[in-house]
Amino acid sequence: MAQIKRTGTVNFHDASLSVWEEGIAEARAAGGIKGADQWEREFKRDVFARIVQQLRRLGWTVSMPAIDPHDVQHYGGTVARWAAERRRNCHKGALKGELEISGRAIKFKMWQSVNTPTRPDHDGKYESDKEGVMPYVLRLEMTRTRNRLRDYLCNNVFAGYEFVPSRISSPNPDPLAYFNDSWDSEYEKKRGTHRFSRGPDGWPDDSCLKSWKQTDADGVRLNHGDTRYWRDRKGRLIRGRVYGGINGMWMAVYGPGKRDHTHKSAHEFFSLKPGMPRKRVREDDRRKRLESELAKSVKEMNFERAAVLRDILFPKSKQTFLVWHEREKAYHRPCFQGYTANAIDAGRFTREECNGYDRAPNRLIPQGLSA
Repeated sequence: MAQIKRTGTVNFHDASLSVWEEGIAEARAAGGIKGADQWEREFKRDVFARIVQQLRRLGWTVSMPAIDPHDVQHYGGTVARWAAERRRNCHKGALKGELEISGRAIKFKMWQSVNTPTRPDHDGKYESDKEGVMPYVLRLEMTRTRNRLRDYLCNNVFAGYEFVPSRISSPNPDPLAYFNDSWDSEYEKKRGTHRFSRGPDGWPDDSCLKSWKQTDADGVRLNHGDTRYWRDRKGRLIRGRVYGGINGMWMAVYGPGKRDHTHKSAHEFFSLKPGMPRKRVREDDRRKRLESELAKSVKEMNFERAAVLRDILFPKSKQTFLVWHEREKAYHRPCFQGYTANAIDAGRFTREECNGYDRAPNRLIPQGLSA
């Protein structure tokens, strides 16, 4: 049988397959709304219906969902039925799925609830890592179904369909593949070349990195795969391996998970030294925590504890101020981060700290002397 001439792309995501076509824009330009509607009907007949047919051949049970009474009440029976006709509920054993068409796109999502997902609502349908929580056998069936649908659409039915591999979303398990996928253009990927000249290990060589920062906070040169330490935004000490170095930014991988990586400037990395604390509290974090405890003590009328906290926060000889913002009609919070309408939760500031905030639209409110 001759292949149907339709141009589109197929790609994979987290336990899902998506089909995308661009023809609706041309149909709308040529025939207006009626042209677009006709194109959507053909898209549903040619592609959506064939996916349903192929799923049934693969052993899936496919059925139209029941019309939602809520949609009937709010949108009318015609709209509710139209919405239901654009979806199909699917299942094969413990593997569940939903096929949906919307405009120029078709998406087939799969999930399971055998392994308890982190999002148990709707049996794991809205789990953020559907593939990651699937049992091995179900993941194999999901992969088989997805691959068979891809081959059916791209190789058997449509002459102009192309499979577009998904972008690599994590440096685990292959940091170099992730780096190449992020930096190489589509032209370079098709030619099998790379954007930067490379060394024997496949990473950018010195001729690419010499224009940027290559030394860490200790003045030691960074090399791809070196182990270094850094601190996260809460001051905790993290250990990992560094790669990349383009624009002076290095990718740091610190665990086996998909999200166990970060990007930091070269000067943020350092080597561990004896006696270095595992956690370093930033001054802003310390200040906000102490002022939060002060406000809590005042609310609980524990004035003895509040006095101790006040003396820790401010020298006894200095006056403190609240800073009122006229436009926001609220007080500045500690460290000038946010606003609050409650004076107890407001930040307390010394006169020096109010420099720059002592003019409109701000107004200083003296709080008396610490005694």
